[in-house]
Formats: sequence, structure tokens, C-alpha cells
Amino acid sequence: MNLDDVKKLHQKKYREALGYFLVEGEHLVLEMQKAAARNPLLPQCELYVTKEHADWRSPYQTHVISKLQMARICDTKTPQGIIARVPLLTAPAPRAGERTVYLHEIQDPGNLGTILRTLAWFDNFRCLLSPGSVDPYNSKAVRASMGAIFHVPVESEVELDALRGRFERIACLDMTGANIQSTGFKAFDCYVFGNEARGLPREKMIALDAQPFAIAGCGVIESLNLASAVNICVYELNRLEKPNRLSK
Repeated sequence: MNLDDVKKLHQKKYREALGYFLVEGEHLVLEMQKAAARNPLLPQCELYVTKEHADWRSPYQTHVISKLQMARICDTKTPQGIIARVPLLTAPAPRAGERTVYLHEIQDPGNLGTILRTLAWFDNFRCLLSPGSVDPYNSKAVRASMGAIFHVPVESEVELDALRGRFERIACLDMTGANIQSTGFKAFDCYVFGNEARGLPREKMIALDAQPFAIAGCGVIESLNLASAVNICVYELNRLEKPNRLSK
């Protein structure tokens, strides 16, 4: 693939057409290499590096390019001198005991990346994205995930109505719901979170028989940031499930 085509991978339509996305920086490339042992697609990656990284140890085909060429294909203002072209990932089959977080029309790539990072930290979570959500391979989302994109199964374009066919017990976050600290909060297979501004469509939540839960607060602001809300809920699920682990 020539450098002009590599640069095009910053756009979703070309990522979908060519089947690749980009990963910039040392940390993300290291996470990619760590995940390659478990993902048969990742050995198909290619690296583009400046001469400062010419001795980078990896099993991938590596191209040494100039700093000017690197700046042209990178999305960051100060490139680190290493970027990888990576095949779009395919989510594996669900694992035993896996929980699912469904994000409805999430728009902010930073929020998505932060959520994936949290799901990777607590492990055994899957992330489903509704139609109209930000692309998980958006460069900002990939960077915000800090490599979690390689460790959390992500499915895109999953219709909200399809959840009933996949999950017996569905919960959602709603200001009128029961406190997430109640023991019943851990009894669900899928947890649904809404758009940053509009929240969730109430009629569809009723149709899904989704049980509402709320994060108790004592502040004067109207709501929490979406990523913060997901992070609190995921922590609480793990506290209820593995209290000894999280108290250490």
C-alpha cells in the first residue's frame, strides 16, 4: 500500500473500503504486538517508521520513511515516528461469564476510547455500538483507548431492537432507576447507555423490558459525562462480583 493510501485510512470510508485502520505511537504499537499472539489478523500489520525507530523489533514488514513523509500520514501534531497499518478487527465469540455494554448513538471518540480502556482494565466485557455511533477505528478513539481496542471485543452497527434476541436480562441507566449499589445491579447480561445529549429512547427501553438503574449523587449539575457514568457502573459491577479483588 502506498503512502497516499495509508493517509486515506484517517477517513472512515477508506477504512471500510480498504479494510485497515491506523495506530500511531510507541505505546499503541506495543499493545498491538502484545495482542497479536491471540489475534490471527494482527500479524498482517505493516509498520512505517522514521530512522530513529529503524531497529524496532517486531515480526511485521517495516518501511523506513522520512520525517516529512511520517508527518504527512500521521494525524497527530507531533508524530512519534512510528505508525502501523492494522486490519480491521473481528470480534470473537462471547466468552464464559462475559458482560456486555451497549452504547446507543455515542458521538464523542474520546468517550468511546475511555470506555474501552475501562472495559479492558476490568476484563471480560464486550462493547456493542448502535448505528449512528462514532467509528471505533477513528484515530482519536483509538488513541483514547490506549490500546484497549485490541483487547475488548467491539461490534458496530448493532440495532437496539436486536438486544432482546441476544440477552435475557437487560439493564439501562436512568435517573429514575434503582441505585446501582443494590445487589440486583449485577444480575444482568447487557447494560445500555445512551447518547451524550439525548440519552435513551424511553419507548424502546420499555419494549426491551430494560430495568432502570441510577448513579446516586449529591451535586447540583444535571448529569455525568457518559464515559464517567459507564466507568462508575463497571467498577460497581466488579465490586459486587469480586469485592476482595477491588478492596486490595
